[in-house]
Amino acid sequence: MQYVLHAYDYTDKQALNRRMAVRGQHFDGARQLKVAGHFILGGALLDDAGKMIGSMMLLDFDSEEHLNNWLQAEVYITGKVWERIDIKPFRQAEI
Repeated sequence: MQYVLHAYDYTDKQALNRRMAVRGQHFDGARQLKVAGHFILGGALLDDAGKMIGSMMLLDFDSEEHLNNWLQAEVYITGKVWERIDIKPFRQAEI
């Protein structure tokens, strides 16, 4: 099952510092997801000025349980980077 994740960062004064402190770990985790076939694409959500305000990921997991297991260990969650997360099942268009 594919899922699209939109996650929005905290907006307090230390939010960007927290993001940058664990960004390398987040990328390492995304690389591991890619090797395992779970990461399709992703990147930073930006505001009009080009500042990072969140993330978007397109993921593929066997079940919602596997997705939730990944979420519990995701450093942008445990490191309090993402404040609000919206995840929806996704079906890629066959075109």
